[in-house]
Amino acid sequence: MKSVPIVCKTASSIQAFRTACEKFGGEFIPVRLDKRDQIISYFNYELPEIKIIDFGDPDLDAESLMEVIHSDPWLLFGGIIAIAHDQKQKTAIEKKKDPNILLVLTRPNFEENAERILRILTQNQQFLFNRGMQQQMNTNETGSFTCDNDPTDILFYCNLITGYLYSTNRINDEGRSAVQGALMELLLNAVEHGNCKISYDEKTAWLTEGKNMLDLIKAKSMHPDAITKKVYISYEISNMRTRISVRDDGEGFDWRKRLSGEMTAGLHGMGIKLAESFVSGISYNAIGNEASFEIANQRNEINLMPAIWQEQQVLTFGDKQIVCRENEPSNDLYFIRSGKYAVYYQRKLVSVLTPNDMFIGEMAFLLNDRRSATIISIGTGTLVKIPKMEFISLIRAHPHYGIFLSRLLAQRLARQSNQTVMIREEFNKVKTELDKMRAPGM
Repeated sequence: MKSVPIVCKTASSIQAFRTACEKFGGEFIPVRLDKRDQIISYFNYELPEIKIIDFGDPDLDAESLMEVIHSDPWLLFGGIIAIAHDQKQKTAIEKKKDPNILLVLTRPNFEENAERILRILTQNQQFLFNRGMQQQMNTNETGSFTCDNDPTDILFYCNLITGYLYSTNRINDEGRSAVQGALMELLLNAVEHGNCKISYDEKTAWLTEGKNMLDLIKAKSMHPDAITKKVYISYEISNMRTRISVRDDGEGFDWRKRLSGEMTAGLHGMGIKLAESFVSGISYNAIGNEASFEIANQRNEINLMPAIWQEQQVLTFGDKQIVCRENEPSNDLYFIRSGKYAVYYQRKLVSVLTPNDMFIGEMAFLLNDRRSATIISIGTGTLVKIPKMEFISLIRAHPHYGIFLSRLLAQRLARQSNQTVMIREEFNKVKTELDKMRAPGM
């Protein structure tokens, strides 16, 4: 079960969301919030991945709630679905390009599509729910999404993917803008020209008359030739690079001719060139109905740091410098801003920590014990040094950080337990094979 807070006072919107949740057999539990202290407390202590916030009710002051979220990076996992009063407000919210907002819907659209939103969330839980506070950067991630010919869908997936890459420290602010820009252009081309077969001339005539392009897409997507067609997004995320592909069910196009031409300003027709201005090396399959691009991942850097750490001392380390020694007193906790750090126990390398592990020395720190290992920097890096008494004071002022740290430790212990089980299983397999080889007659 996933609790999803809905910050809203409008009865019709709340009821529409509750009705939608009921259709998923208890998988989603709606939590209505409409008082500021209640809202902030829930966000702080529950750390919900998805938040539904009504921007259309001035009494809720959604903008001030966004300021709270922006000030605390640990509240940024997942994203926000924004409800707007009307199309004008929807456009104004979208123009801000807030990286935390996955989707903006007018109130009628939200109430009409609440079930559809939950279905999308259900289909993409690996990006939204229980992602963990830390990512395993030494493993490859692959997956795919399938979406309809609806601009709402493609905007959601575009924001979902770029937000995930950003919150897991694969891309920085500049990279996020680049990926979002390129991906959106490729997705729009897939819908408009690939599946809906909207020609250049047809689009020109439509826009010249001052009509909304979304209306044309909606009309074209209901045509028998287009209604069953989909857009497919696939991703491959390695330690070094991220590769994203967009494919449609259309007939393709002569991409070689299009890329060789000049980019000229006009009502439209610049999508492919615009995509290439955001990211380099976009490639196409032979017929032109699939486009792919790669970006180099940011490594060993953290994008966001909680505000409560920003006044603490920052330490810079060169290669092979000692952060702390095994068995020495643990008076400080270290927040990892950048770099890699080797963990040695009894002079044996047992693990390597990165910004995705967030902390160094938290176990000894919290248990009031001596350091259990020696930590040595690998290359250059920076750590935020947090003295014990300062940490205690900060936790008293911001108790939800203590809860977050507890969750982090629990996850780390669970991961170590899983690794132990896997090692034991491998050992038993090898032992069984050796026993068979030693058996008489072998």
